Amino acid sequence: MQARAATLPDLLGIGSINVTEDVQEDTEASEEDTNESSASAADTDGEAGSAGNVSDNGVEGGSKGQTGDDSSKDRSISDNGVEGSEGEEDASEDQTEAETGTDAGKKESDASLQDILGGTIGSSAILEFTKTEQEYAEAYEKAKNANWGYTNLGIANVDNNLNIRAVAAEDGKLVGKLPKDAACEVLDSDDTWAHIKSGKVEGYVSLEYLLTGIPAKRRAEELAATMARVTADGLKVRAEANTESEVVTQVPMGEELEVVSVEGDWVKVYLDADEVFVSADYVEVSSELGTAITMTELFYGQGVSDVRVDVCQYAKEFLGNPYVWGGTSLTKGADCSGFVLSVFKKYGVSLPHSSVAQSKLGTTIKVSEAKPGDLIFYGNGKSINHVAIYIGSGQVIHASNPKTGIRISNTSYRSPVKAVRILHD
Repeated sequence: MQARAATLPDLLGIGSINVTEDVQEDTEASEEDTNESSASAADTDGEAGSAGNVSDNGVEGGSKGQTGDDSSKDRSISDNGVEGSEGEEDASEDQTEAETGTDAGKKESDASLQDILGGTIGSSAILEFTKTEQEYAEAYEKAKNANWGYTNLGIANVDNNLNIRAVAAEDGKLVGKLPKDAACEVLDSDDTWAHIKSGKVEGYVSLEYLLTGIPAKRRAEELAATMARVTADGLKVRAEANTESEVVTQVPMGEELEVVSVEGDWVKVYLDADEVFVSADYVEVSSELGTAITMTELFYGQGVSDVRVDVCQYAKEFLGNPYVWGGTSLTKGADCSGFVLSVFKKYGVSLPHSSVAQSKLGTTIKVSEAKPGDLIFYGNGKSINHVAIYIGSGQVIHASNPKTGIRISNTSYRSPVKAVRILHD
């Protein structure tokens, strides 16, 4: 059996290389098609950062940023770390020679395929992978984490909060709340219930009120907030992006600040409704989604009056609603003092629409003595400019800024300057 010569253009077709075998009249012929398939994968690496220094005897100066890829890609990785797929080639030949009593001749080919290609025939000779195993592994990890750290993302599609229950039943014990537009990992699901994990909470939610798949990804792209997590204790927050500027407050390690923009060695962040600056060298910037609230965070200890519990529970009904400068609407938008004013109005307490004015009412107490329903005030170094309602467990609820709206924060998310008791047991 001999192979007929093939020209190079004949080899450039996609998908197959055909080799035709010719034999004499009384020789049986067979034809073999070899199909080759290959897939290539590409990844994009991005990095940003700049060096700086520490100055002003504070924790600040320098720059450190991280850039995340918001796009999600389906990828696979083989056991040897090479990403993509490569078709395996199996060759078989059926060859029959017939002899008629005299010599059976064979046609000689003008040239061999191996001569034309200049080497061995096969996908490994035609396609060449240039990335290293480590590069493919890094690309795989980047793709896996593209969904904000979630493998199977779910988003709460509700107006207020989605109940998380211990078992998949409507009468199951409540173990947490998934706020409007908060994210979760979907561990499993059926036609009615989804088994999820979000923050510290794991349990079951109604699948009817949960976005998954592509709809969840699209909603998350709209919702994801860029946050700066503080990596040093007592980080100075300044009015301007320089070490000579006024220190507005200090923020403890682990707190998260909403990012407005990254500006070289400094990160502009929201401090409630104000735009201020922190050193980029002492924060980690990342894109994040909200998570569930535990029942422990929602309940209170003994000795707290019913009216205090009611005030806090009522205030939480408006989590996620918009911040509007000068507003007093709990649904359409309020600023910090407008939110407090409207919450207390339901309980027959009349308050002025000003954080400074509210701070002069009631009885001044130590921040450490605050009970749920007491007011916590914050300042900019000169005067009070923000107010929040203490809800217990070291947390406050407040109308924070236009990007986050009404939210829950740690009491020490910035340095409190005063606490006032309006409600008296």
